[in-house]
Amino acid sequence: MKKQDIKNLTPDELKKEIVALGEKPYRASQILTWIYGKRVFSFDRMKNIPGSLKDKLKERYLLGGLTLLDSPESKDGTLKFLFELEDGRRIESVLIPSGGRSTLCLSAQVGCKFACNFCASGIRGFVRNLETCEILNQIVFVENNVNNKATNYVFMGMGEPLDNYENVIKAIRIMNSPECMNIGSRRITLSTCGIVTGIERLKDENLKINLSLSIHAANDPLRSSLMPVNKKYPLPELLIACGNFLSGGGRMLTLEYVIIGGINDSLKDADEFSKIARSLKAKVNLIPYSPVSSLKYKAPSGESVRAFMDELNRKRVTATLRASKGKDINAGCGQLVLRNAEKMI
Repeated sequence: MKKQDIKNLTPDELKKEIVALGEKPYRASQILTWIYGKRVFSFDRMKNIPGSLKDKLKERYLLGGLTLLDSPESKDGTLKFLFELEDGRRIESVLIPSGGRSTLCLSAQVGCKFACNFCASGIRGFVRNLETCEILNQIVFVENNVNNKATNYVFMGMGEPLDNYENVIKAIRIMNSPECMNIGSRRITLSTCGIVTGIERLKDENLKINLSLSIHAANDPLRSSLMPVNKKYPLPELLIACGNFLSGGGRMLTLEYVIIGGINDSLKDADEFSKIARSLKAKVNLIPYSPVSSLKYKAPSGESVRAFMDELNRKRVTATLRASKGKDINAGCGQLVLRNAEKMI
């Protein structure tokens, strides 16, 4: 029997497993306290767990982790982590300080199959989904090894979270559970490139988390040229799904717009985009593009960024210009994995 990481189980699933092993359900709560409360990752060190149950657990489960390969720190305080998984695959996480907050950016997949034309994550293609435990292990590692604790958590790293739906939702439930990580829903944001079917499912999960849509263009022809996913889920269909998410109890919608020099940075683009933002009453994050060496796209000029921002403000859109952090350490999504892969060739 192949062992699985016990962190793949929700509290309810663990209780069922414990009962199936002939033990009392409260033992599950004790085990969860050791793992998520006391951060003990050895069954033998769980002092109030009977030896017979420890033996059963060791036969069936393991308590795995991530291997840190690289952890560059930017001059702006951004920390990037390059992790190796048990099968040798690599993922990234990024801890981004900003004022009194620190946001931990989590990966959901190894690689990405959606291949946005300007993004480093999809260059080497899609490999596999992360297991729930591999998502949670990113949080566990950072909390155990970094003094600057995360206050917010965003699924904006490698991969498309809604393409790994079951494992990501399970990870969020464990993050949110008072018996586990006890992270409030308002501190969790899931970002998507626009998987309409996933957004529709998310609406019914009653998670009360924030949704972030990577939109990057305000009309179908331009968005399809940048993001192939738009050909399957065009903007009109996508915006309806986002509106339904909000009416179904979603807490907040943010539109992420990467400004690419000469591509989507005109005043006409800003005008079109402002209409979408206003229709959804969405907050906007503007992000100047960080160039990837192997791609043709370039950063926007400071003048075009300011003009774009001014146009949104003039149209009464709440917009924030997100500073590109960690440029000196390749903190853009997928860039550190790509850099290390190039070194290995």
